[in-house]
Amino acid sequence: MRAFRLGLIINPYAGLGGSVALKGSDGSDTAARAIALGAQPMAGIRVNQALQQLLPFREQVLLVTGAGELGESVARAAGFAVEVVYQAALQPSSAEDSRELARQLVAAQVDVLVFAGGDGTARDVAAVVPEQQLVLGIPAGVKIHSGVYAISPTAAGKVIAELISGRLTSVLRADVMDIDEQAFRAGTVRARRYGEMLVPAELRYVQAVKMGGKESDELVLADIAAEVIESMQADHLYVMGSGSTVAFIMAELGLPNTLLGVDVVLNGEVIASDVTAPQLLQLLQQRQLPAQLIVTVIGGQGHIFGRGNQQLSPAVIRTIGRDNIRIVASKNKLQQLQQRPLLVDTGDPALDDELTGVMRVTTGYRDEVLVRVGSD
Repeated sequence: MRAFRLGLIINPYAGLGGSVALKGSDGSDTAARAIALGAQPMAGIRVNQALQQLLPFREQVLLVTGAGELGESVARAAGFAVEVVYQAALQPSSAEDSRELARQLVAAQVDVLVFAGGDGTARDVAAVVPEQQLVLGIPAGVKIHSGVYAISPTAAGKVIAELISGRLTSVLRADVMDIDEQAFRAGTVRARRYGEMLVPAELRYVQAVKMGGKESDELVLADIAAEVIESMQADHLYVMGSGSTVAFIMAELGLPNTLLGVDVVLNGEVIASDVTAPQLLQLLQQRQLPAQLIVTVIGGQGHIFGRGNQQLSPAVIRTIGRDNIRIVASKNKLQQLQQRPLLVDTGDPALDDELTGVMRVTTGYRDEVLVRVGSD
């Protein structure tokens, strides 16, 4: 099975200004001043605290990071397998190195991008990562106003361990905040929002879709359908897989559905019903429009591909792309798998391996969880 790809960025100078009363470490000369005043770098130590929580999973993790102090040194010292994707041209490294490393980690398709720093580092990461990239901050800076950070390095490690072990983990969009350090040093706190990033969060069951402590199937399906329908865009192809959850979405759209087949929707209309794999591939190639594949989970088994939806051939899946696959399922259905991963069996072992890792599952309105996908 594909290793869990954990991206790591360490801002080696994060927090240096705090212990020597410089109110942060932003600015080109602040780190040098802090070191001259006797400050000791702590970011690597705090990352090591997080990595200690992952030692039981060390054989399952590939740590993707930058050379030397950007992450490699700490990762190797902790005994993890390491892939270096970036080398800073100059020492000491700069904020631009953090941004470029973040770009390289996204290109390397990491499952989670973890960064150690403060609000300035969070801003650097937020400036370059796409909105679908899952991130988590390890607090190491002086200023930690952003909601993208764990409450402690140990807590960050525990959240990542939950992901690796396949437990259901919700995701949410958290604010990236920062204050003006010049104003702060003058005694004025002036905070500003710089965007948001997708972070893992503790699993929450939404009360509105529960009855007697259990999810109401009809309400859950209505919530899932509302979320999917609201996100549909004009001039996008929606390939609707088989199964009752997808059928409910089609019913909410007021469209005919092939329960055990695959239909294609464009601009609120079914343009192809019960398509074969060759027909679907031809349609995708001819239309040349953005496409999203909506599939559900087979209850009890956990398959999303290879059981009753062979129309979704390897060629079709590759044409649509992993990032454009949307899985829909109730939390009850996912819980019934008892922490086993979702499964793919496309008939193409290489594709199966590409599809493994962490994927988001829509479980309600504005409600998603992270689930491991495996191929065996």
